[in-house]
Amino acid sequence: MDITSQPLVSIVTPVYNEEQCLAECIESVLAQTYQNWDYAIVNNCSTDRSLEIARHYAAKDPRIRIHDNKNFLEMLPNLNVAVRQISSASKYCKMVLGDDWIFPQCLEKMVAVAEAHPSVGVVSALVQFGQQVRLTGLASEKTLVTGREACRQFLLEKFFLFGSQTSVLYRADLVRGRNPFYIETELFADFEACFALLRTSDLGFVHDVLTFSRPRAGSIGSISADIGVPYGSLLSILFTYGKECLAADEFKECLDRRLYQYYNFLGRRLWVDRDSDFWSYHKKTFASLGIGFSRARLAKAAVAQLFGFLVHPKSSMASIRRLFSLRKIRSRQMRKVVLEGRTSSTSGRDSIEGVGQLLRSMPGRQE
Repeated sequence: MDITSQPLVSIVTPVYNEEQCLAECIESVLAQTYQNWDYAIVNNCSTDRSLEIARHYAAKDPRIRIHDNKNFLEMLPNLNVAVRQISSASKYCKMVLGDDWIFPQCLEKMVAVAEAHPSVGVVSALVQFGQQVRLTGLASEKTLVTGREACRQFLLEKFFLFGSQTSVLYRADLVRGRNPFYIETELFADFEACFALLRTSDLGFVHDVLTFSRPRAGSIGSISADIGVPYGSLLSILFTYGKECLAADEFKECLDRRLYQYYNFLGRRLWVDRDSDFWSYHKKTFASLGIGFSRARLAKAAVAQLFGFLVHPKSSMASIRRLFSLRKIRSRQMRKVVLEGRTSSTSGRDSIEGVGQLLRSMPGRQE
């Protein structure tokens, strides 16, 4: 097929000090079976060889261009700069983070689903995250679900159909129509963006592994999952979008379940976490959502967790040891960034994976 007859796809990659992974990321774009694309690499004042690597590839392929930030930008502002680099002629756009990569048929299969269903605004697919495959829910023969139903099933914890920025393809007009695309005060801005787009569009899904993301022990997403940020973020999404896609009884069920999970998490941490900033953060989160923080409910959850510890001491001790071992390898500065709510104060390289970690930690969850 003549590539000019294919819809143009704009690909963007935000980069900060990714010299170890960037070439692999760019090579994965060059290896696409779908060839009508342009590619903007956004260098966020890298201090390693990232810019040199990007320039090497741009010199070899005219479809690749470089946007070099004059000043360092924090994470979410940098992601917004990246999505604004998409071509005015593109019909679809895709972000590929600098330490991720995409499989050769990624664009071809995602575009095919979007072209087959003009109502689709977001296309997702199975994701390889390290050695695991994630994102499931739809029957294998089904490639389309209404936006309302996708959001509803996500909130009901039955489907988990969209993940980090690398895992999805957007219809470009929807991206252009939302400014800023990522809300810069919301750590889980990619989830919020999908919910926003699915208000007026549908979700397409490819039942193949099309993207690869690296686990990052020190990423903002991982640290936020340890701190419990996803509990508040999921509640915020529920309050913002839940009443549009859930029946009244479903909304109440979701709210009750989210609060139960949140207090269970805090009840566990009451025994091991004496960081005043940690508790201040969660009290502020409850206040921002218009929910009173219940010390009685926290105490009840803590007692229940203690009982669980006595019944299952080995698994409980393993969880505690894991918590403290993870803290040793994670930056205190990054933990402070999350606790202070400065969600944009990192390099721009971290995918937002904390919600996925939270869902995986729930008994019986399967992504």
